Amino acid sequence: LAAPGPMPGYGQLLQRCYRGLAGAVRSCTDCGWELSRRSWAENASLACSETLLCLLCAIGWTWLRRAASGCLFRPFGEWCNLQPKDAAKMPESAWKLLFYTLSWSYGAYLLFFTEYPFFHDPPSVFYGWEKGMDVPTDIGIAYLLQGSFYGHSIYATVYMDAWRRDSVVMLIHHVVTLTLIVFSYAFRFHNVGILVLFLHDISDVQLEFTKLNVYFKHRGGIYHRLNDVISNLGCLTFSISWFWFRLYWFPLKVLYATCHSSLQSVPDVPFYFFFNALLLALTLLNLYWFLYIVLFVAKVLTGQMQEVNDVREYDVEESKKTTGPQKAGELQLPKSWKEG
Repeated sequence: LAAPGPMPGYGQLLQRCYRGLAGAVRSCTDCGWELSRRSWAENASLACSETLLCLLCAIGWTWLRRAASGCLFRPFGEWCNLQPKDAAKMPESAWKLLFYTLSWSYGAYLLFFTEYPFFHDPPSVFYGWEKGMDVPTDIGIAYLLQGSFYGHSIYATVYMDAWRRDSVVMLIHHVVTLTLIVFSYAFRFHNVGILVLFLHDISDVQLEFTKLNVYFKHRGGIYHRLNDVISNLGCLTFSISWFWFRLYWFPLKVLYATCHSSLQSVPDVPFYFFFNALLLALTLLNLYWFLYIVLFVAKVLTGQMQEVNDVREYDVEESKKTTGPQKAGELQLPKSWKEG
């Protein structure tokens, strides 16, 4: 195998991806519903038993979350004497932290402790691609875990999670992600799927860990400096990792491979425009949330906040009942942020 080539810069990324997309448009003489139907019939491979197993696992995640919240997370919050608003939100963050830590660790294992070269050589995700090819068991397990969890997350966002002002965007994110997972599995684009999931899960781990430390820093009516410092560091590393993994590595590794390299390895790759449109939509969602992070940092640096808060954290209904700089449910961070 040839050594992986150097990762392109953003200029090369845009140039090559544009050439790939433009060339695909020019060469697609019969694009439309008929081609989509034919591509699905000829290339898709998704058994009813696999769909049923994913659905059952999604129900299992929902049951497991209810059990964990009722038997573990809520009693632990009561034992720690959390403030009521923090005790209500803590189980959600604890559950998500548990899952994303598991999923990201498994993704890191696949990419760095096995022979898969996808992270260091992104174009390799399409090497040897064949329609209906077997999905390796270890990657299949990752897909089952992630697909069923995002199926559960669509339900949880509507019926279990606190409703926030960007919950509609979160719901769209879950639908886009689940669609990508299902279609990438059916069309055997599972290699690039593992890379996409790995680059996204790390930010969720840091976000939920930071939120838990914010919830726990005033437990028992006492200020706990350690949780305060950890939440400070968590906000910093979360902001950096969001940009580095989702806005830097994701385009350079994933979009470059799917828009440009895929056509080099598989000239007639099925559903080329569909998958790249979803990946671009995911990129736009990442940019949308990054605007919140930039706003957050800007307000901290300019001293516009009396209390530093997560700009998406408070509930919509609670926010209507509060006025002034401190709204219900705000994630208040340490004084060192205000002074810095």
